[in-house]
This record gives sequence, C-alpha cells and structure tokens, in this order.
Amino acid sequence: MPRWMSLSSSAQTAYAQLLDAAHGADLARSVSDLPGSFARKQVKGKYYWYFQLLDVSGHKRQIYVGPENERVLALVQAGANAGAKPALAALARSAIALGNTPMLPRHFKVIQRLADHGFFRAGGVLIGTHAFLAFGNMLGVRWSDGQRTQDVDFAHAGKALTIALPAEFVIDVHAALESLQMGLLPIAHADGAAGATYLDPKDPEFQIDFLTPLHRGGGQPYRHPQLGITLQPRKFMEYLLQDVQQGVAFAGIGATLVNLPHPARYALHKLVVAGERPVARIAKSNKDIRQAAALLSWLKENADRQVREAWHDIRARGPGWSARLRSGRAALARVAPELVVEHWLKWTAAKRTTAHEGSDEA
Repeated sequence: MPRWMSLSSSAQTAYAQLLDAAHGADLARSVSDLPGSFARKQVKGKYYWYFQLLDVSGHKRQIYVGPENERVLALVQAGANAGAKPALAALARSAIALGNTPMLPRHFKVIQRLADHGFFRAGGVLIGTHAFLAFGNMLGVRWSDGQRTQDVDFAHAGKALTIALPAEFVIDVHAALESLQMGLLPIAHADGAAGATYLDPKDPEFQIDFLTPLHRGGGQPYRHPQLGITLQPRKFMEYLLQDVQQGVAFAGIGATLVNLPHPARYALHKLVVAGERPVARIAKSNKDIRQAAALLSWLKENADRQVREAWHDIRARGPGWSARLRSGRAALARVAPELVVEHWLKWTAAKRTTAHEGSDEA
C-alpha cells in the first residue's frame, strides 16, 4: 500500500490560495480578529465604549476603550466587521472539498484561539500529528496512515527565546484556553502551579501538551513569564525547533497561519525519539515510525538533499544522538525496508569523503 497519494492540481492550488490568504490575514490583523466584542454604556448622558471578553474564570471582563467619538466609533465599526475569518473559512471548505485533509473542529478551535492570542507570533510551534497532517497539505499529498490523534501538541524554545521576545510582549496562553470554555483543565504540579498538560475530564483522551527543549539543570517544568504557560522540557526538542516553516491549519470552520517544524527534521526526530518511549507507549512509538516512513518516502523522491542535511546535523551532535538515530533506522527497516536500502538513505550511513567532514560511519 502506498504511504501517500498525490492530491490533484486543483487541490494543491486551493491550498496555496488558502496559505496566501492566511498570510495576508495575519499581516492585516485588526480589532475585528480579536476574540471579543464591544459594549456601549451611558453614564450621565454621555456614551462610553468597552471591549468585553471572557477572563480565565469564564466571567465577562470589560476593558475601557474611551468616550464615544469619531475615532472610537471607527474602531467599533471595524470590530463589527467579521474581518478575514469568513473568507478564510470559505477557502478552507473549498480546499477540503477538493481533497485536502482538515483537522477535527475541536482541535482546530484550540489552535486558532492560540493563534488569535499571539502564540505563534511569539515563537510557538505546532508539532505532533497535527503538524504531520499539515505537512500532507503543504506537500500536496494525502497520507495513508498515521493521522489519528486526540492530542494537540505545541512547542516553544522557552528559555532560549526569552531574550528575543520584547519586554512588552506578553500573552496569556492559559487564559486563551480558558476562554474556549471547553472544560480543559491543567494538570497541577505538587506545588499547585498549573502544569504543561491540559485535559478534558469528560474526555481524558483529549490532551494538550506544551513542550520545550531540555536544558542542563534538570527537567523541571519551566513557567514562561511572557507566555502565561508552563512548558515541559523534552530531550531532543531543540533539533525539531530549528528551520521552522509556516503553514496553514484549517477545518471547515476556519483557517489560521501556524509555525511548523521542517518536514525532514520532523521525520528524523521521530526516529530519534521512537526508542525513548516506554514500553507502555509502544503504539505511540509505532505511529512515530509510520509517520517518519511516510514523510521520508515522499522526501526520497522530491527533496532527498534536505534529508541528507538534516541527517548530518543529527550525526554532528554527538554519539548519543547517533546511537538513537541508528536505533530509529533499525525500527524504520522493520516498517519500511525499501527506504533503508535505497541509495539516498545508504548515502547517509556511508563514510564521508570530504576533508572537512572526516570519517563518520553508522
């Protein structure tokens, strides 16, 4: 059974149009794109305007905008317009009808709300199976396997990016999730602080995780002061967060621009981490390998140089990385033996002949 099937040219064109529109909407964000509404109050014969939204407790909160005047009325009118979202939703439905793969609406709502609150502008990255789904549309294919998930996974460089964020750039990811009113609750740590994982008590399989690279000093969760969220450190995550791409996540209800890992790095990262999972999560490990096989089979035909570069990056990181990569390649051989014997993958295990690279055998 083929691991992927090419989408029609019309489906690929529809995705390209949706991506362009999402880029344009992101650049032209206005008050009409904010998750809230305006309210008018009369005080002593004069009118004043407030912007209202749901706070972290689910109660309505009002922010003072100003007295009614030409400037404020123009802002209110802009808020009354639906912005770019209806047009994006229409393009998303067209892309789906032509064969592109959508996300589950419930999962997309989480992704879109975080996008509305600036998570991706602050360096957040969509990872996990939803990134794999997004790769399919990006590359113009439909995957045959490895698409089912109840998890929504995000990553952020964490401490490595705090210097890059302006001091005034502050968002509240926790508040963004609470405002969805989907029953998502953070798993608390022993000290009572909100954790890096959110669950729906009525549907425990629906899980949201926020991850960050593991730095020296231990794997304690890191509370990011400017994101309003706790990040769980994970080994090898730094490799996945290099060469980040932009893509579009969508469902029939809308579309939004997101950050994604590089497809080749995603595939090889799956090989590296597959052997790290405990036996209790063997199904997850098998899905990792199937996703890697699907991506590598496409990259073999269309972008083998990108795999070579990503492979050598791992090999240059030390013996621990190389050992895990060999283990992952052995697991890949059991699932997709045709990939391991192909010349493009054999090349990655061969001795380098250039003087500056030296010897590096698998």
